Amino acid sequence: MIRMRTRLVVLQVIVMGVLAVLSLRLWQVQVVRGQELVTRATETRTRSVIVPAVRGQILDSSGRPLVRNQTSLVVSVDRTGLIRMPEQGVPVLRKLSEVLGQPVKQLQKRITPCGPGVTKPCWTGSPYQPIPVEERADTRQALQILERQEEFPGISAEIQSVRQYPGGKAGAQMLGYLQPVTEAELAKREGLKAAFSGVDLVGRDGLEYIYDDELRGKAGLRRVQVDRMGKAIGVEEQVAPVSGDNLVTSIDARVQDLAEQALQHAMKNAPKADGAAAVVLEPGTGRVIALASMPGYDPAVWAGGISDRGYQRLLSDATGKPLVSRALNGMFAPGSTFKVSSVTSMLRAGYPLNGTYDCPGAVMVGDRAFHNFHGIGLGSMNLHTALVKSCDTIFYRAGYDQWLKDGGLNPKKAPKEVFANTAKAFGFGKPTGIDLPGESSGRIPDRTWKKNMWAQTSGTSCRRAKTGYPEVADKSRAEFLKRLANENCLEGFLLRAGDSANFSIGQGDVLVTPLQLARAYAALVSDGKLRSPRIGWATVRPDGALVRRIDVPVVGKLPLSKKERLYIKDALSDVPSDGTAAGAFSGFPMNKVRIGGKTGTAEVWGKEDTSWFASFAPAEAPHFVVVVMVSQGGMGASTAAPAAREIYEGIFGFAKNKPALPAGRPVSKLPKISADGTVAGDRTTDGAVADGPGTSGPETGDEGKSGPATGDEGRSGAEKRGAEKRGARSGDAGTGGTVAGRTGEGGTSKGTKKEGGTEAGG
Repeated sequence: MIRMRTRLVVLQVIVMGVLAVLSLRLWQVQVVRGQELVTRATETRTRSVIVPAVRGQILDSSGRPLVRNQTSLVVSVDRTGLIRMPEQGVPVLRKLSEVLGQPVKQLQKRITPCGPGVTKPCWTGSPYQPIPVEERADTRQALQILERQEEFPGISAEIQSVRQYPGGKAGAQMLGYLQPVTEAELAKREGLKAAFSGVDLVGRDGLEYIYDDELRGKAGLRRVQVDRMGKAIGVEEQVAPVSGDNLVTSIDARVQDLAEQALQHAMKNAPKADGAAAVVLEPGTGRVIALASMPGYDPAVWAGGISDRGYQRLLSDATGKPLVSRALNGMFAPGSTFKVSSVTSMLRAGYPLNGTYDCPGAVMVGDRAFHNFHGIGLGSMNLHTALVKSCDTIFYRAGYDQWLKDGGLNPKKAPKEVFANTAKAFGFGKPTGIDLPGESSGRIPDRTWKKNMWAQTSGTSCRRAKTGYPEVADKSRAEFLKRLANENCLEGFLLRAGDSANFSIGQGDVLVTPLQLARAYAALVSDGKLRSPRIGWATVRPDGALVRRIDVPVVGKLPLSKKERLYIKDALSDVPSDGTAAGAFSGFPMNKVRIGGKTGTAEVWGKEDTSWFASFAPAEAPHFVVVVMVSQGGMGASTAAPAAREIYEGIFGFAKNKPALPAGRPVSKLPKISADGTVAGDRTTDGAVADGPGTSGPETGDEGKSGPATGDEGRSGAEKRGAEKRGARSGDAGTGGTVAGRTGEGGTSKGTKKEGGTEAGG
């Protein structure tokens, strides 16, 4: 009996202990951790889904889409969740492979983060965001995934917008492309992390990069209830995304197409041409109407991720580096198009505007003769005719004289360097500040530049002066390079007489971009103000409401009076009719639209000449500045000038073309976008001057056209300058131009410069 009671007591104690433990645990669960567990329970039955914002479109000046959105079914993989599954989710990828028709290894590569030793295709974005593996899935594929979600954990299929490019290759470098956000970028770009949705793409280049904040919009949030299998059974909370703003540009899609086609034809007609660029500006406003570069590429290659091989093709020399814009990244010697700066330099140095100058067949620069084309002298002439006929020796002599006044090889303490400083005032030697990333600065080789370059390269030059260039097969070329290396080793820090002569005609170490040259000419033929060009015109909401207008800043002023500008402009207006471009514009209806401009032909050692034509129209009151450059295109009058003519014929509707701009001027009013997002009205005939600064009207002054040229009449015939290779001499010869920039070409520094038929100096 006693034993029975003992057992009952023990049992009671045990029961009471268990009840006490349970009560304590219940108190802990209900009171101490109650809120935490409620939150966890809620999280297990809800899922937060990021709803990407629709990215804004990029429109031309009339509202035509340059970049637009197209809805598409996108299949994505949550890599973080996948690698936590058995076998790191390989069984799931096998099933996905069967649905999408992609090999498992291909899918694994697509979701592997890029890094050292990991080549594309790989994932460049954050590893914690869903990774798209198919951006154009069909409905059947999406339904298989959504209806069998338990077989595809971590896999999603939803409608997203993807970028579409109606113009194909047109303006690809200018427009840019999108790529996933990287962890480094989230840390670097202020404000991006807070606005990042986890599935957004960001602009990587071009306008997509510069205006990324405006275009991207703000992602939304949808919190959905799910069952134990993860299937959505209801929406608990929803925050709508805010679409990005549309970017209206000053680009005219019709003129852009004209520029692209003209460059294609120019390169086809110059078999050795390896690249080209065309810039069309509105001179009075600084707005960009077209910006073309060849070779180009289809920006659709970025959709869904680009392979390593495809990416290398975009940067390969063999394919011409199509990812690089030659319009703002290519640096080339400008040849005689640079003489507008040199004439200004002469005026600033005290040479009379209406003076008479001798144009002999050759002039002595130091102890070396620098020649006109074939050594032909043109007699006495004024500066007007010097530009029209492109006499080199006038500029050689002026450049050399100013070099001597600065002290020559023993410069004064503060040399004036009139030619170099005037070129800088024209905007050369520094970026224009256009609203595009990665612009090249060009190069103005003054005395400071020579010293800095020597400090950087003297070690290599001195080594090569001893070892030579055994890898160069051409013995004469190798010997020349060795002598040049020795010259630069000993005296590379000196600005030589030959450097000053070559500078005066846009050769030697002078490098400019097509955009820089176009900006300089725009200032020259309008109001003399140097502007930082803009492609963006305004940002607007999808319903057409104006968000902000993008102004074009004035950043400088040309060192010319109005009278002097009119004089130079008047001289350039005679070039296509009576000067070096007369052959290229033969038969052009100058009585309807008069073209002004300047040809340029810059020599490049071991390559064909760089062909240039810088122009404006109508000459009396310019609405357009057109600059064309063709690398290895030959003479300016034979390649670049005909391409510019083709652009003008398309703009104004000549040569059986329908006019791209019937009003003969750029669109001046922002397009009206309706509430439904469509462009209201027909913009094809717009020509009225409205909001913002318009193109400058004709300037008048007391300086009319210069009289008939004194001296020889203009020469006719094919434009081709005879080449005489420059030997390496110390003391007076300019240093050979180097290949600079991603696509740059340095002009060769030569004592005898090629001159051509109707183009004496360029």
